[in-house]
Amino acid sequence: MITLVTDPTLADFGKDPLWITIVKALMLFVFLMLCVLFGVWYERKLISRMQNRYGPNRAGKFGLLQSVADGIKMGLKEDLFPRTVDKVLYLMAPVIMVIPAFLAFSITPFGPMVNLFGVETPLQLVDLPVAVLFMLAMGAVSVYGVVLAGWSSRSPYALLGGLRSAAQVVSYEIAMGLSFVGVFLFAGTLSTSEIVKAQASGGEFLGIPMPSWFVVLLLPSFLIFVICGFGEAARIPFDLPEGEGELVGGFQTEYSSSLKFALIMMGEYLHTFTASAMAITLFLGGWRAPWPISAIDGVNEGWWGLLWFFIKFVLVFSFVVWVRASLPRIRYDQLMSLGWKVLIPLNLAWIMLVATVRAFMYANDPQSGFGGSTVLVLIVGGLVVIGGLAIFFRFDTVNQRRKEAERAEVEAEYEELDSEPTAGGFPVPPLDLPHYHGVQRKEVPSGTN
Repeated sequence: MITLVTDPTLADFGKDPLWITIVKALMLFVFLMLCVLFGVWYERKLISRMQNRYGPNRAGKFGLLQSVADGIKMGLKEDLFPRTVDKVLYLMAPVIMVIPAFLAFSITPFGPMVNLFGVETPLQLVDLPVAVLFMLAMGAVSVYGVVLAGWSSRSPYALLGGLRSAAQVVSYEIAMGLSFVGVFLFAGTLSTSEIVKAQASGGEFLGIPMPSWFVVLLLPSFLIFVICGFGEAARIPFDLPEGEGELVGGFQTEYSSSLKFALIMMGEYLHTFTASAMAITLFLGGWRAPWPISAIDGVNEGWWGLLWFFIKFVLVFSFVVWVRASLPRIRYDQLMSLGWKVLIPLNLAWIMLVATVRAFMYANDPQSGFGGSTVLVLIVGGLVVIGGLAIFFRFDTVNQRRKEAERAEVEAEYEELDSEPTAGGFPVPPLDLPHYHGVQRKEVPSGTN
């Protein structure tokens, strides 16, 4: 018997029996735990192949049990506490990092309506009218764990790492939230299941229906979201809160390789998985099969949606790993400048353009209630925003050139001072001179103490 694809709506949630909700929550928990275990192994394997290495290959076939061995090792290691830490907050911080990541994944749609133990239920734990905002809120709450980990450690390196994380999340969460606005304008909702439904069909090509994935319609929004996803999850090249080069280990400096450290790593991976799932849901068609597979009858029915979601999930995570293996960590001033001076202004200009297009679409619909005056106002507003951004970037470029010229002058002055060994600093003699200020260098015969 062939059944039609049933897209879940908000009305389908909240009707499940309690035991079905518990079963779906357990299934989601097991799925995420397995994703963490195999994600660590997959990342190490993929990076090693990109760098012409083997990666883990001792524990289990192909090293598949390496993550299990590492987890057991960290769980059984002695749990040490530095002498000056605030023990309550020191213990709570890793938990605060992990729990919001699990909650953020609960709004992810994995498929259509399915039959689970005889009950018709959406293949999604929960949905809300503001589900995407709930995901952003969970990402903001998790940063409290990083800040508390840095503050409770009573270490300057850990504290600076926590402050970096707070500033980074504030900066990139604004740009990430703005990148969703275009999706909201086209989908007309903030519900994740409704957003997936809005990408169901985008017309026909040679008589074959094609999906209207928002990655095609809203490519700038997708690219900005990808950049912000790296910043939100603190992944390379934006893993500045950890900064081994200048902060030893950042907020996790005082956490030894114990169960607390394992929770911190789990939280980092879960946030990466959440960003990947949101990219799939909002821009890549969700659980629906890619075109032209979607033209085959039955490929989007039942549990098939879980397969297509998982394939997209692996591909997106592979891209995240590829970026880590390819790009170096950037400087912190570059990170903040990119967030505030580039991503947010570009987002504002793009939102104005998308809103203008949507206004034109509504103006052509007599039932929309949009008139020509509204469209004119939006067009003028868009031109004003674009003109203001152009002026801003022009002045910013001029200001950067002025700063570079001043920096070059200062460097030239220092070079002149360095020509005199005792001027402008400590009298350190150059190593290539045989004598310094009349004092002859004594040659020490070889073999003497």
